[in-house]
Amino acid sequence: MDSKFFYILLCFLVRVHTSLSATKDVNLLESVPDLQKSMYMVVGGFPCVRLLNLSGEIGCSNPGREKVVAPIVRFENADKLAQLSTILVSLHDFDSFFLKVSNDLNFARYVGGVLLESGTEIQNELKGFSLDEKFPQAKFSPYQNINYQWNPIGSGMMWNNYNFPSFLLSNTSTSTLKEAAIKNEENKKAYTADVAEFDLVMQTTKAGTHDSESCLKEATCLPLGGYSVWSAIPPINKLSSESSKRIILAVASMDSASFFRDKSLGADSPISGLITLLVAVDALSHVEGLDYLGKQLVFVIFTGEAWGYLGSRRFLHELDHNSDAVDGLNTTLIDTVVEIGSVGKSVSQGIKSFFAHTTQASAATNETLNALRIAQGSLQSSGIKITTANSSNPGIPPSSLMAFLRKNSQISGVVLEDFDSVFTNQFYHSHLDDLSNINSSAIVAAASLVARTLYILASDKKDFSTTVLNTINVNASLVEELMGCLLNCEPGLACGLVKHYISPTSTCPSHYVGVILGEPSSRPYPGYVGDVPRFLWNFLAEKTSIPSAGSVCPNNCSNTNQLCIRSETNGKGVCVVSTTRYVPAYSTRLKFESESWKVLAPNSSDPMGMVDPVWTESNWDVIGLRVYTKQDAAYDNLLLLAGLSVTILTYIAIVIIRAFINKALKQD
Repeated sequence: MDSKFFYILLCFLVRVHTSLSATKDVNLLESVPDLQKSMYMVVGGFPCVRLLNLSGEIGCSNPGREKVVAPIVRFENADKLAQLSTILVSLHDFDSFFLKVSNDLNFARYVGGVLLESGTEIQNELKGFSLDEKFPQAKFSPYQNINYQWNPIGSGMMWNNYNFPSFLLSNTSTSTLKEAAIKNEENKKAYTADVAEFDLVMQTTKAGTHDSESCLKEATCLPLGGYSVWSAIPPINKLSSESSKRIILAVASMDSASFFRDKSLGADSPISGLITLLVAVDALSHVEGLDYLGKQLVFVIFTGEAWGYLGSRRFLHELDHNSDAVDGLNTTLIDTVVEIGSVGKSVSQGIKSFFAHTTQASAATNETLNALRIAQGSLQSSGIKITTANSSNPGIPPSSLMAFLRKNSQISGVVLEDFDSVFTNQFYHSHLDDLSNINSSAIVAAASLVARTLYILASDKKDFSTTVLNTINVNASLVEELMGCLLNCEPGLACGLVKHYISPTSTCPSHYVGVILGEPSSRPYPGYVGDVPRFLWNFLAEKTSIPSAGSVCPNNCSNTNQLCIRSETNGKGVCVVSTTRYVPAYSTRLKFESESWKVLAPNSSDPMGMVDPVWTESNWDVIGLRVYTKQDAAYDNLLLLAGLSVTILTYIAIVIIRAFINKALKQD
């Protein structure tokens, strides 16, 4: 009877409490997801992830297997930390924060995670922000002076290892997290605090594989890489005597790097050069008589260049082995290499100034410089100026041409840039190298210069009339369209131009190289190829094609020289005659066999492979960041104690009341 009486009383108390405290909220929370949504706020941001090489790790990760939960504090108010904390850092303080982490071990041990603020107003105030080295990828340089500073403001912090999670916040999330930090500061003595929960647990951390060789062996990581694309105009006919034409190789890159994985836009470096090449190809595709050019034009867009020149090195490796990926090309026929680098910041006082960085003097190099001058002369009204880079420079700047020079020191080449002796891009390899960092008129000018220069070089003629060159005109609106597609989320990869060729898997572009999936192939499964390479392949295949019957594909492309383009858009593509190929881009120190990756021993015949770090990216299950209010543990313990006390006192009261009632009943 005692237990029954206690149960009835407890139900009554619960019912009274529920009716008093929850009546007004009963219609607001109708399900468990509603309750979770009211308690937890998912924060939009971009993570710094764990990357590995043969000697160790770089990047960021949770320190162990569990999520990290820590209250949010602003760095400016975090001189002395007494508990694990989430540090909210402004761009102004980013360098100072990481310097303090390096120099103050007592401070570093209490850093639970880092949140970097976003904001265009801060970006406009900064004089520069680059976390890459002062000489990016110096170990691959073809010359000895690797202490030269091409990127003077570079801090090199993106190449360090951090044992805590880091996120770049979106603009919206920045204001929310600031409010949370201020709230915590104002309520220091309160029993609750707003905390950030980091879910950035890496598989390599779980498995204890802390370098590329061990993580590849245990399948806890994948190699950095992807697919480069090359195309020829006009298409190469291997059965024709014209297949032995000398080759003019026009080169650009499609990948960039950043401390934050998915915020690697690289607007000036290198996407301005990529857009320049695409627009130049478009302009040349409208020129009559390309079949009669004295030399073969070949366009190559590399990926993986920011991570040890993966694309260009693998391209040269495939050429050495005459693989299917480079079928129709011969390395001995390459006459000169014309690379388009960073060209988006060349405008100054109405003049578009470009600098030609050259390899050692040779007849082919002089021919390229002369072609640039002739092209410039035909564009006098456009305010374009071309200058040979300062002879005091140690050599060419960081570029794909370095891979060609390390392979063959005698090769002729020119790199077109918007700088002379140091980078003009003050946000090199950072998330701030975005659309606002470049000028469309500079890219239009560069595309005009490149298109006419390539035509002059391929024509192999000594005299050109301005009338002929004036027929080669670039589409300025295409420049604007490509900038919107490749450098902005609106419209981003959902733009009409991209959707004309492919069905993109995402909207917001990011030019981080990513990882290579499955077995590398010159005809990869489309799902293993990123949106941008697939778009480039289709775009180039169409622009460099010659008229054909235009049969519906993929089943009706009977000619061996035909390709099926635009097959993703409605399941029915078009057959075109074009020489356009994918080339796998990954380290020459790696081999895929038996469904796994193996690291090859260094080979003295591959000097760049000897210094190749062999970059990999850790696998992970999920990446997440959310914020919620958490009660202090001491307060939780106090509540538990109070609850137990109330329960005990209630039981005692019940016993006393029952005894009193029984006594009263006996007296009656």
